[in-house]
Amino acid sequence: MRFDRILLALTVTASIAAGTVIASAQNTRSPTVLGVVELFTSQGCNSCPPADAALERFAARDDVLALGYHVDYWDYLGWRDTLGSAENSKRQYDYARALKRRGVYTPQAIINGRAHTNGGHYAEISNVLGTYDDNGKGLSVDLTVTDHGDRMHVSVADGAMPAGKVHMVLVYFKRDTEIAIERGENAGKIIRYVNSVVDVQTVGMWHGEAMTVDIPLTELAAKDADGCAVLLQEAIRGGYPGPILGAAILPRQSS
Repeated sequence: MRFDRILLALTVTASIAAGTVIASAQNTRSPTVLGVVELFTSQGCNSCPPADAALERFAARDDVLALGYHVDYWDYLGWRDTLGSAENSKRQYDYARALKRRGVYTPQAIINGRAHTNGGHYAEISNVLGTYDDNGKGLSVDLTVTDHGDRMHVSVADGAMPAGKVHMVLVYFKRDTEIAIERGENAGKIIRYVNSVVDVQTVGMWHGEAMTVDIPLTELAAKDADGCAVLLQEAIRGGYPGPILGAAILPRQSS
């Protein structure tokens, strides 16, 4: 995560506020999110297409924030994932350490930063999201993103703090990409990928109090992205990613 670049590139305004942000009629506010599904996938994995299709279904829902992280550790099988990165692989390995697993696999879905399963198991993941919402493991902090044309306005409500630290994480992604795969296990297939992550950056911390942050939308073009999600995520032992407390997504591509 490149803290120096984000501090120079972003004009970040943080303030403690008791009230809520009121958007004007021309602004678009993010919908309420039930939970977050992070899929770790690869174009070179023949088990991944069903999970990629499941992620597309989740991305079409208003109540789920769906993100696709393409990893690079299967590139040696004959096809270099055109959306893959070492940073995405590192996030998956960090989750493995947080969840006390010995290794990683694809397709792996991480649900609210708390549990994992095969990313193709749409019904199971949906059920877990609903169960989490019922038993207090869902998203507990109100977080919204409002499109103001030249910037996105992030508003975080106050809430109960966990024992550890809580990071504000920006996840930049490409909304819709079709790839014709020429070699490897999926050779000859044309696969559609949604919300493919191109960059993840921690831009601040949340201390349990209401706060706002403004982020220039020029950052989207700078990262070759057309979407951005905001996560409030615990940093657990060793700084690894833990439970997600709040999440929102930029509701539309801005000009």
